[in-house]
Amino acid sequence: MASGLVIVDKPRGLTSHDVVARIRRLAGTRRVGHAGTLDPMATGVLVIGVEKATRLLGHLALSEKEYSATIRLGQATDTDDAEGQVIAETSAARVSEASLEAAVAALTGEIEQIPPGYSAIKVGGKRAYRLAREGAAPELAARTVTVTAFDVLAVRRAGDLLDADVTVTCSSGTYIRALARDLGRALGVGGHLTALRRTRVGPYEISAAATLDQLAATFAVIPLDEAAGVAFRPVHLTGDQARSVAHGGRIAIAELDWPGGPPGPVAAFAPDGSLIALLTDQAGQARPLAVFVP
Repeated sequence: MASGLVIVDKPRGLTSHDVVARIRRLAGTRRVGHAGTLDPMATGVLVIGVEKATRLLGHLALSEKEYSATIRLGQATDTDDAEGQVIAETSAARVSEASLEAAVAALTGEIEQIPPGYSAIKVGGKRAYRLAREGAAPELAARTVTVTAFDVLAVRRAGDLLDADVTVTCSSGTYIRALARDLGRALGVGGHLTALRRTRVGPYEISAAATLDQLAATFAVIPLDEAAGVAFRPVHLTGDQARSVAHGGRIAIAELDWPGGPPGPVAAFAPDGSLIALLTDQAGQARPLAVFVP
């Protein structure tokens, strides 16, 4: 099986691991992984790596992400989404659109966010959601995340409830469920997520995603070289440099046509266009993070 990425439009009701299991059968290999977990309730872009491309995933997972979501105000749940049990109800009938916009604005930018209790974060070697189900929900520490954009597209009212359709652009590690929870708390009425669709992971948009049915009919991967060239800034090596990097060697950044832009891995290509490695700048030296040639 060729190495590469598969951009899946994950359906509602499946875990990310369920999708990986389907791709393993279609690809005929167990060497399959995913970047950035989606909850069973969520749909949308799930980046899958096959064979050598699994080594790209940890770096792709750090990419910026975009979501469209619906937040219900007036009810809080124990999981912060519609899969959980309602634990509090407070009428949202008096929440004005102006106060909603102000609360959304306060949750935009660099913020401190406490992950949901029902999350895959490990505490003492056990997943937080397992502890929560056992009645021992852990106290999770706040983490700094960046919400680049948080926009309200539409508001619908039904009695004491208010549903807000929103779009969010955010850093890796941001929980949209936690944004829904914190928005409800800020407005004093409670809130939870009723719908979530991931529309982008880094450069990969929902328009490039295939459903599992489409992949079952025609299975293909984005070749490793192409995938890396899209997801990471490229640097082109000479033949001698490529051979050195292939054996784990380091090269002075000054000797390379090192691309500008934000810090982070770059994709190093041999003269024939094949991917050699992901490189990072370490004290002026290009150090291989992952090597992709034998």
